Amino acid sequence: MSQNEISVNELSALRGVVVVDVREPDEYAGGHVPTAVNIPLGDVRERSPELRGADTVYVICQSGRRSAFACDALESLGITSVNVTGGTSAWIAAGLPVQQ
Repeated sequence: MSQNEISVNELSALRGVVVVDVREPDEYAGGHVPTAVNIPLGDVRERSPELRGADTVYVICQSGRRSAFACDALESLGITSVNVTGGTSAWIAAGLPVQQ
């Protein structure tokens, strides 16, 4: 897995970007990046057409592992993606806003 990465602080400074949370719905419901759309890892390929209009898709999970797999899948489909290092755990640890 070799892809572009971004920190949670860098992501929090961006506006108008597409953020995809690839955790399961129950994890997402427990707290997520406010602008994130939930597309569980197992659904990424099937739902990839929803992401085709975005210049870049920023992908987050709990720690960064599942999002790295999702980035690989998206890149193989021709969708530019960036893995959010540290995931939602790092987002929360940084004191950034969370939506439930």
